[in-house]
Amino acid sequence: MGTHGRTGFLIIDMISCWDFPDAEKLLPGVRGIVRSISAFKSRCQRTGVPVIYANDNRGRWRSDFPDLVQRSLDAGGAASEITRALMPDPDDYFVLKPSHSAFFGTPLELLLQHLKVRRIVIAGVSSDQCVLSTALDARMRMLDAIVPRDCVATQTRERNAAVLKQLREVHLLPTTPGARIRF
Repeated sequence: MGTHGRTGFLIIDMISCWDFPDAEKLLPGVRGIVRSISAFKSRCQRTGVPVIYANDNRGRWRSDFPDLVQRSLDAGGAASEITRALMPDPDDYFVLKPSHSAFFGTPLELLLQHLKVRRIVIAGVSSDQCVLSTALDARMRMLDAIVPRDCVATQTRERNAAVLKQLREVHLLPTTPGARIRF
């Protein structure tokens, strides 16, 4: 697979109220990647790379992304801090997902086709669940996928290291740090 098209940046599950079971186990890793994701997003904006947010609908079938952003800001604490650091801009895109993969049950594939995206950089949480599922689904759709190791986290450093090793060695996906990814 070559990069014969445009790059897109997908941020998974970072806009949240962090009020679900085990959220407290994710937050240390999340805090550790927010700066890298924000810096990469800024680079994308400066170079015209589209930014797409993918978030769980968490069973709220009548919700929308702007509502989720507002709820996370209103939650205060870590939720508000993270959302403010990664605040979606008016020209960013979003999809709400019912399960792990950002492709499953969402219009993401059609959106990427519309944007002519052939290479997708995937950041966010949980690296060993939603990020992994999305990266593998991207490959199934013949997209080049990159998972920058400084832009993903999960419940423990050990689990994160294990999935990054799996992505590199088993699935042959690059885990290049965000600052080293070229557009």
